[in-house]
Amino acid sequence: MTPYIRLAELGLTLPEPPAPIANFVTHAESGRLIFLSGQGPLRADGTLCTGKVGEDVTVEEAYRHARLTGLNLLAVMHAAAGDLGRIVRVVKLLGFVNAIPTFSDHPKVVNGCSDLFAAVFDNIGGHARSAIGVGSLPGNITVEIEAVVEIAA
Repeated sequence: MTPYIRLAELGLTLPEPPAPIANFVTHAESGRLIFLSGQGPLRADGTLCTGKVGEDVTVEEAYRHARLTGLNLLAVMHAAAGDLGRIVRVVKLLGFVNAIPTFSDHPKVVNGCSDLFAAVFDNIGGHARSAIGVGSLPGNITVEIEAVVEIAA
């Protein structure tokens, strides 16, 4: 089953890849690896999910924001690889959670993206990962996630 069929079964469609918000590119290739720049929870209407997790955003809401961020990463992956079917491995995710200092459930938040990748890519979706709490993120977004994927030769 293709990643696109899995996305459709989840009721999801790929958005347009978000444009960079500063002086960087959405991805860089080196050999068979694609390094995806950090993406945030950009909705289809162009608005961002914002707030501080543990204060005005719940873990459950932030999980959904991380899932949305994963969908945006998939859009960049599609643009970079030409076809999600060329992805042979999700190598690593690095997730940043905009949270209050006492918040400690960062992994539960970033699971929103990890769970989406597992559903879309099945066995090749398992990955190494770090989930880090930070004091702020651009535009006060709730999460930012970057990824490294391997493509077929």
